[in-house]
Amino acid sequence: MRILVVEDDQDLNRQIKTALSEAGYAVDCAFDGEEGHFLGDTEAYDAVILDLGLPTMDGLSILERWRREQRNMPVLILTARDRWSEKVAGMDAGADDYVAKPFHMEELLARIRALLRRQAGFASSEIECGPLRLDTRSARVTCDGAPVKLTSLEFRLLSYLMHHRGRVVPRMELVEHLYEQDFDRDSNTIEVFIGRLRKKIPAHLIETVRGLGYRLAEAGNGDQE
Repeated sequence: MRILVVEDDQDLNRQIKTALSEAGYAVDCAFDGEEGHFLGDTEAYDAVILDLGLPTMDGLSILERWRREQRNMPVLILTARDRWSEKVAGMDAGADDYVAKPFHMEELLARIRALLRRQAGFASSEIECGPLRLDTRSARVTCDGAPVKLTSLEFRLLSYLMHHRGRVVPRMELVEHLYEQDFDRDSNTIEVFIGRLRKKIPAHLIETVRGLGYRLAEAGNGDQE
């Protein structure tokens, strides 16, 4: 799962990125409005954390432009402003949630998890697929109750497939949502990570849909590569 953080306070931006990275997300950062708008308009993100008070272009304008351009990723706005009217304006412009500064990092993480669950159609913090269970709060995966040890990229891949279970996910979509912007992306590496996952969980759960991509199903009989 890939998240964009648009925040001009470099210390806070770094703190948010660290917390999100430790929670298992791929994170890109922008420090002004123009850079933030450009990344959100050209890259694929599962969620965006957007400060309202930004240089070069304010967060409200960015959000309004994204929504006009049919960029529908969930957006959580950050604001240090006390006036309730500005929070309402952000929600009316297309924000999905907000956090007022100062905030506890655990609250921010919990709200991001909730946005991602709702976007994928899940109400619970635990996502199940056959014997697999993903706890979005702890970023832990179990199979038949036993913990599954995964690398950070293996976890991101399995988490994305579980959030989109039952849907065929193209290889390039996985590439776009697993790696940070400056990572050397190669769609062939997805096959390597799929192979590694199949050695750690029941292999038949990850189906290869030839020419299209991969699908996580509760009882799969698909081809494997």
